[in-house]
Amino acid sequence: MAVSTAAPARPTLCIFSKHLAKLDYEQLGKVAKELGFEGVDLTVRPGGHVLPERVVEDLPRACQAIRAYGLEVPMITTSLLRADEPTAGTTLATAARLKIAKFKSGYWRYGAADPEKKIAEVKAATQGLVHLAAQHGVELGFHNHSGDYVGSALWDVREILAGLDPRWAGFYFDPAHATVEGGLFSWQVNLRLASKRLKMVAVKDFFWEKVGGKWRITWCPLGEGMVNWAGVFQTLAQARFTGPISLHIEYEARDELAAIARDLDFLRSQVKKAYAV
Repeated sequence: MAVSTAAPARPTLCIFSKHLAKLDYEQLGKVAKELGFEGVDLTVRPGGHVLPERVVEDLPRACQAIRAYGLEVPMITTSLLRADEPTAGTTLATAARLKIAKFKSGYWRYGAADPEKKIAEVKAATQGLVHLAAQHGVELGFHNHSGDYVGSALWDVREILAGLDPRWAGFYFDPAHATVEGGLFSWQVNLRLASKRLKMVAVKDFFWEKVGGKWRITWCPLGEGMVNWAGVFQTLAQARFTGPISLHIEYEARDELAAIARDLDFLRSQVKKAYAV
């Protein structure tokens, strides 16, 4: 009986291109490859690597340059909120043509609005955006950002996504932001809920720090903060998650490339332990 030598299925480790914003497309691919990444989470939004109004011209150029180094572009980060935005159709159509499977949508805030009315508004807008994305064959990931953002609690995202085809709409889960909002236990429940329709994962780390008598979030290197990475990756492996993982560097570092390389090493070690690769 033949023994399979195929590598076990596991996530694709990507760099969030926001952190290499000064690099052009060719340099972005070159540096990402040299650092050891397998893919790039490319910003397609105002101020990003690809400007939305130039997506038809520049997204193919960016993908060609990045893929020339043997890297994937499995996802893009956008600011899209509604299907009727001027660049929504062209962005999703271009992504589909380039075989980019997933995109991160933009952010909504609660502000002073009634939470139920805000969730209903976001649900309606997201349904329209998902419908458009499905027409092009691209999957939406809704990011859980802590603070005054719709999605910070995770149950609100679940309500927004309820009734939508899980093939085209799911979670872009962020363990750090989930830990900010539910540090003791609820992050675990939220991850288990999200894992049923998980599209992408963002990784960063933090700890709470008291400065001037006030508590604040301090971002830090992976493994030095409050996120239970062993628990996170064990859950991801149990869920057989193989989508993109996007590395975010939110803390200040004297040598940003060295910081990225260090965090990638930590990330790779967690995947190796959890996925037995």
